[in-house]
Amino acid sequence: MKFDLHTHHDRCGHAKDKIRDYIEAAIAGGLQVIGISDHSPYFGSPDDQAQPLIAMAKSEFPRYIEEVLHLKKEYEGKIDVLLGVESDYFPEHVEVYRQEYAKYPFDYIIGSVHLSGGVSIFNRNRWKHLNEEQKIQHKEEYYNLIAESARSGMFHILGHIDAMKGFYPAFSDISTPKVNETLKIIGEASVAIEINTSGKTKDVGGWYPSNEILEQALHYGVEVTFGSDAHLPSRVADDWEEVSKTLKEIGFKHWVYFKNKQKQIVQL
Repeated sequence: MKFDLHTHHDRCGHAKDKIRDYIEAAIAGGLQVIGISDHSPYFGSPDDQAQPLIAMAKSEFPRYIEEVLHLKKEYEGKIDVLLGVESDYFPEHVEVYRQEYAKYPFDYIIGSVHLSGGVSIFNRNRWKHLNEEQKIQHKEEYYNLIAESARSGMFHILGHIDAMKGFYPAFSDISTPKVNETLKIIGEASVAIEINTSGKTKDVGGWYPSNEILEQALHYGVEVTFGSDAHLPSRVADDWEEVSKTLKEIGFKHWVYFKNKQKQIVQL
């Protein structure tokens, strides 16, 4: 069974086209399940849209939910449309986000760390002029946040857990036990991680996470799922077959998706 749980659309301000376009692309691509998971609003600010071109306005959020639920009914029998959201993880705003999400019937919530130390994880300038010890500190701070997000109980899936390498491929070579410690925590928390194929659109040119991390994830009993992180309909399910093949080679027997917040197992 073919599925993709990580897709965006034009509400967030940096993706193209409408939700319907992603659903139609999924049907054309032979998917049985498509998850809609646009960026949540920034609930940590009193402003309606504190992060234009990054996340939707707070006033748009109910309309987003309503549209996905409408399309879920419309496409019933053709494809299973799931209601998701990609949520940033901000430790200082956890309860605010938790309260907002409790209002809606999500099938799943993806928790992603996009800011670490107050700086975008994709900001390549953060690495300039750092010595090796400081680079380790930056990497460990990032994984501390991912570990916290796993423990928060808010998320069913953790998004792109080594995306800091996106515009700094040398990130993967920074050695620290914190990565394995974090995977152990994720396994204990029974949270899934996604294989996110959008890394191919960045300098690193590969998937998130690396095969090395996936091998360790298997060791720690971490469940895996698939997300293209499509910001264009043409990227829905991008590299799905290659990911499936790679997971089998690593030793995974199944992967998962979530419906009504319940884990669904799909054999590889």
